Amino acid sequence: MKRIAILSSSALLVFAVGVFVAWVTSPDPKYNPASFEEVPLVERVAPFEDAITLAQYVEDEGPVRTILVLAFEGEAVTGVDLRELGATNSSNPFEALATVEALPITVEQAGAYPSIILPMDRLLPTGSIGSRHIGTGTNFPEHAEEANSTSVFGFPKFGKATPARTTVRQQPGILLDYEVELCMRFDRDIASIEDFEAAVKGVFLCGDFTNRNAIVELADPNNLDSGSGFSDAKSGPDFFPTGPFLVVPRDWQTFVAGLRMTTSLNNSNRQDARGAEMTLNFRELVAKSLGDMSERRFLYQGGRDFLAKDGVIGEDMTIMSGTSEGTIFTGPTRGDMIEAVVRYILNGGPLANLSFLESAKATFIENEQETSHFLTPGDTVRHGSSDLGNIVIEVTL
Repeated sequence: MKRIAILSSSALLVFAVGVFVAWVTSPDPKYNPASFEEVPLVERVAPFEDAITLAQYVEDEGPVRTILVLAFEGEAVTGVDLRELGATNSSNPFEALATVEALPITVEQAGAYPSIILPMDRLLPTGSIGSRHIGTGTNFPEHAEEANSTSVFGFPKFGKATPARTTVRQQPGILLDYEVELCMRFDRDIASIEDFEAAVKGVFLCGDFTNRNAIVELADPNNLDSGSGFSDAKSGPDFFPTGPFLVVPRDWQTFVAGLRMTTSLNNSNRQDARGAEMTLNFRELVAKSLGDMSERRFLYQGGRDFLAKDGVIGEDMTIMSGTSEGTIFTGPTRGDMIEAVVRYILNGGPLANLSFLESAKATFIENEQETSHFLTPGDTVRHGSSDLGNIVIEVTL
């Protein structure tokens, strides 16, 4: 018996040592790796033959003005007020553009009109004016692989668009993550693909901040297409920063496919992708969204909601592309799982108030909070693009 006891103790010690070694040597990734193009990003205004670039600002104690953007350098944007081109006053950029008598087709021709120079931080958000939009999940293959997702899915995102120079609040205890995306809005309500084809389309750069606690706590890993957790995670008063320019392409498919978008965190490159990498293009995302509006199935703030009101993508809504690889969030590590098991056992196992899954989620969130991998006050997130301008967001407390 004594020999058996000694052997059992030895085996238990070896097991304990093995578990400890496995825990100590567990990897601790700070963010998902990404691939980057060798050629540095060149930010520019799209050539007139490819697209019309617009921006808006509020005149001193006056109405909203729309300008045709000619150039930008640093924090200065040069353009021509659309009123100089015959446009009527309208706060709707599509309406202002539609009333232009004749657009210049070269920069030289545009230079014949009086120009205006504006600081970037004076420009208004380019996002749709509503507070309800359509977010897209895992629409870039590498990001889908990061998230262990096998399909593209949509969800309602709530919150007003903010400008290209803005802040985002990191609430205590929240794992705050970044995403860079391409966005599209329309000059009319979209109730069919025919409406989409006929619509004037505006493309702009956007960000999509994420409360990863809500994803961990509410998402169904076996059915991400349910959208559960995503509306709660991605909705907020400052979770939807938008670029400085609303760009109306002459051929939206070719233009979007060539767009490049990037993210840097405190000058460290994190994301780099092209529109051509999207699994579903904007036409396909619209078709998918229109086919998913009959059921109140999307969890948000404890209730269920439709993807959009009245079965249409409203003129005041934006549809988002989804993001590429390189976000901060990574799944539980070996160390997280070991700690979760130990915690579950110490709390009473099956007799505990928390299930193993609930215990594992709590352990993971606590561990991630301690590592400071996620965004913290003082961080600067910068989203860049080839033809849509850039966004700079300061993280605050």
